[in-house]
Parts: sequence; structure tokens; C-alpha cells
Amino acid sequence: MSRGPFVAALVGNPNAGKSALFNALTGARQKIANYPGVTVERKAGRLLLPSGEPVELVDLPGSYGFAATSPDEEVTRKVIMGEQVGQVRPDVLVIVLDASNLEQHLVFAQEVLELGRPTVVALNMVDLAARDGLTIDANALSAELGVSVIETVAVRRKGLAELAAAIAVARDTAAADETPVARVHVTLPERRLLARQMAQGATLSETARHRIHARMDRLLLHPWLGPPVLFALLFVVFQAVFTWAKPFQDGLDGAASALQDLVRSELPASLLRDLLTDGIIGGVGAVIVFLPQILILFFFILVMEATGYMARAAFLMDRMMAGVGLSGRSFIPLLSSFACAIPGIMATRSITDPKDRLTTILIAPLMTCSARLPVYAVIIAAFIPNTRVLPGVGLQGLVLFGLYVAGIVGAMVVALVLRRSITKGAASGFIMELPKYQLPTVKDLALGLWQRAWVFLRRAGTMIFTVTVVLWLLLNFPRAEPGKSQVDASIAGHIANGLAVVVEPIGFNRDIALALIPSMAAREVAVSSLATSYAVDNSDEDAQGRALGDELKHHWSLATALAFLAWFVFAPQCMSTIAVTRRETNGWKWPGFMLGYLFALAYAFAGITYWTAVAFGLG
Repeated sequence: MSRGPFVAALVGNPNAGKSALFNALTGARQKIANYPGVTVERKAGRLLLPSGEPVELVDLPGSYGFAATSPDEEVTRKVIMGEQVGQVRPDVLVIVLDASNLEQHLVFAQEVLELGRPTVVALNMVDLAARDGLTIDANALSAELGVSVIETVAVRRKGLAELAAAIAVARDTAAADETPVARVHVTLPERRLLARQMAQGATLSETARHRIHARMDRLLLHPWLGPPVLFALLFVVFQAVFTWAKPFQDGLDGAASALQDLVRSELPASLLRDLLTDGIIGGVGAVIVFLPQILILFFFILVMEATGYMARAAFLMDRMMAGVGLSGRSFIPLLSSFACAIPGIMATRSITDPKDRLTTILIAPLMTCSARLPVYAVIIAAFIPNTRVLPGVGLQGLVLFGLYVAGIVGAMVVALVLRRSITKGAASGFIMELPKYQLPTVKDLALGLWQRAWVFLRRAGTMIFTVTVVLWLLLNFPRAEPGKSQVDASIAGHIANGLAVVVEPIGFNRDIALALIPSMAAREVAVSSLATSYAVDNSDEDAQGRALGDELKHHWSLATALAFLAWFVFAPQCMSTIAVTRRETNGWKWPGFMLGYLFALAYAFAGITYWTAVAFGLG
């Protein structure tokens, strides 16, 4: 009894060019639907063999192995094994390999070949491999794999007839013998070693550029040498944040001061003048002055992304994250959280394991977002001397680097605790495609920096502006009697006095207590809040001309400053982050848990820092 037309399936890693090859082979003879019971797309079409006979061709989702870690990979495994509802088991498997990334793609190819089923290999994108300086010997690769290897360029329809003919031969083999001849199964490390040997054996020639890139990967991805290179690069970034930004910061600071002086000279003494100088210009300007540091930080991030190094950093971090129960799938969301936790938390949707995803959401606020940078920068500049620890290594950049590392270490420790308690579970596997090295374009870098600058300035012109004005109003009403402290008499002062009782044991004064409240709207507001608070109570001209850093040194001890930095390493981020967490977890349970544990960590570590500093005579 006939079971219907023969079925061939395209299988391979993501980005191997399967969809392009599928479209080229089937043309308009396609049907697209979902597999029964899952939301994974099913693409099937009719392939005509050289004899004119039809074969049903199925384009399977990209997969890195049969140990499925996503719904796509699970469907691919089930279809190949004949376990997927509504899909017969393929008679012929067509493994699609990216010729320019042969070594990685041969790992999964071996796993497919171990099934012993009729198989053909399509060595796709040979034109891109040639462009990258690689010449692959398809015959040598065929001898290594034990199956036909056909060179193809799907977008140019090269090799399609030869591939159809090879499928026909494999189809005849399937028809003649229904019993598969299974090959010897090997471990994943053995497959990786064999993949490297086969790729090297099939490579006839490579350019010097390709050899240099291979050597770079051997260094940058080395389990012992790679991490020091990564941390050395990050160290240079944070040194540059302070060193390169200072001239631009001084310029912006000078412009803000000049604008304040102009307003004072043109307007008579009044609440309106004070609102403009102390509230709007002083508060918002205190944040905008840190725009150069933020742009320098993002410049390095954009360069690392454009050159292909960021993906390699993710590969290195995967080893560290596996030790705390997470996988490399969590790295991209956590990396995004260094810019802002909101897109980072939203990016966790790509994590298939629910406990893995929840853990990543809960630790995302511990990544030091760009909103914390102004807070760190103003405190470090005020209290940490700009001295050289080593040639080219400044103490201020070293402290900033330490704060970022503290956030990362804190996140990893929290993840370890969570994965062994309330989100207990095994880490899921992770494989990623490494992009090719390339030089970033000036246009792309400029566009990326402009977009981030606009986001920062828009935030300063809306949320920070609004919060600063509201805080100024709360600080100025009701009006104090002549000779009395305006902050003491104000509504904000009364609120801060109540909160100060709670935070006083960890070294925080009333001014800090007042800054902590609006900082929940946006981290940068802590800077503008401090600037506004000190400006409101400064009546003499000399005090009005003092920079925020000088005001902090006048009112704070070094122990308090260090405790303030420790607080912001762990304190919850803005209310928008909490709102996104609620949306992504469908309730208030986990956002409430996040707020609770982060505030507890912030209070505990700020206190430990303050008490330790006082014990060493820094209070």
C-alpha cells in the first residue's frame, strides 16, 4: 500500500540559508501553516525531480541539535524522528551548511548523519565563503561525511539541478531499503573536534585575513585568555568615560553656569527667577552635563557590537552564567539592561524556560543601567581624587569599573540563590552563531550615538524636568520665616525628615533621603534633586556659585558618599521598570518580591559600606 509522495526535509543551523534554498527549489508551489498544537510555522512545497516526479519538500526550523531547547528545535527533532502530529517522517534529509561557517554547522550535521538515514548535504553560500577568502573542496567533504555534497548558491539558483538529482538518488536509496543504518554515536566534544578536523581538511585555501580572524577567535574565545581580555577592555572603557569626557563636561557645566548668571542678571529677585536658575537650569543641567560620559560608554558598546566582539563576549559569559544556573540566553537581556532594564526585561521573551526567564527578569535591575552613570559620576568626581594608580590608570575610572563589577557579581550571586530556591531548575543549553569580524562604519556609529543622545535629552526634557519642577515647588512651599531654613519649612523637608530616621543608621542625611524619593521616577533625578535641594537653601552669592560636587563635599563625609554609591548598586530602578516587570510576569507578586529584595540589599550593603568606612576613620 502506497503511503503517498516521498518527503524530503531541509535541516540545518539557523542562518544556513535554508529558507532561501527552499524558495529557490519550490518557487510558488508552497503551503504555509502551523504544526498542529504549536505556533511553529510549517513550510512545505513541491520539488520536481529531474524525471518530473514530485517530492514534498519541508523547510524545518533552524536547530543546533536534537537536545531541543526551544519549540522550534523540538518540532525539528520530532519531524525528523517521525513523532510530529500531522507530518510523516521524511524519507530524505537535506542538510544545509553555511560554507563560510563550516566548522560550526558540521557539529549538528554529524548528529543528523548518525541516524543513518538517506541524506544529502547542500554546501550553501559558497559565494560568500569565496568572498571571505575560503575555497572549500566539496569532494573532500563528501568523502569525510560519506554522503553527496552539492555546492549551492540559493539566491543565484546555482546548483539546484544537481541538488535535485542528488535527492532523487537518495530517494531511490530510501525506496530500495527502508532499514536505516545507524552510525556510531559520539559525544558533543568529540563532534566539535571532528567538525574542526573536517572543516580544515575540506578547506583548500584561505586568505591571510581569514587566518587572522581565526587566530583572533582562538585568543578571544580561549577559556583562560578570553575573560582577561574582556575585562581589560571594559577597564579601558571606564577609564575613557572619565578621561575623555572631562573637557566636554566642563564645557556643558560652564554653559549651564553662564545661563544661570544671565538669568540672574536679567530678572529681578523672585520665585520665578529661583525656579529658572535653581530648579530648571540647575536641576536639569546637573544631569545633562553627564551626556558626554554616556555617549562615550555607548560608543564603545556600539563598536563592540558592530565589530562582532559582543557576541563573543556573550559566548565567554555563558560559562560564568552556567555556574549560577543560567544560560547564555540570559546574556543578551542582561546586556541590554546596561542601557536600560526595560528593554532588557522585555528581551527575556526569547528565553523558553520559564524559571530561567523569571530569574533573568528578577536580576536585570542589578545591571548598571546608563541612568546610574550620572549618579556614579558626580559622587566619584567629588570624593575620589583624580590620581594615577598606574600609568594610564586613574583611580576614578577604577572605582567606576568596580561599581559595574559589583552589580554583575551581585546579580550572579542572586541568580545562584534564586536558582537553588524559588526558581530551582537546571540551566538550559545555549548555542549561538558568531558573526564575522568587520569594521564599523562611521555613519552607523553616528546614527547610534545620536539616537541614544536624543533618548537621554528627551528624558531630561520631560521626566527629569517635571520631577525637578515638582520637587522645587515642594521645597519652596510653604515659605520659611526670614533667617530660617527653607528646606526645613517646606513640604519636601517634612517628608525627608520622616524618611531620614530610617536611613540615618546607614549614614544618609536628610538631603539624601529627599533625593531617594524622586529617584524612583528616574535614577538621574537623584542628581538634579540634590542640586535643587542645595540651591534652595543657599542664600549667599558664593554658595550659589558652587558646583554640585563642591556642595556634596561640604555636606557629606567620604563614608556617606561611599554608602550612597553602594546603595545605587543594588537599589531598585525606576517605576517604569517595575511596571514592565508586572506586565511580563502577569501580576504584582514578582515585582513586589523584586522591590523587597533589592531594597533590602541596598540598605544592607550601604550600611556595611558606611560602618566599615567609619571604622577606618573615613566618617
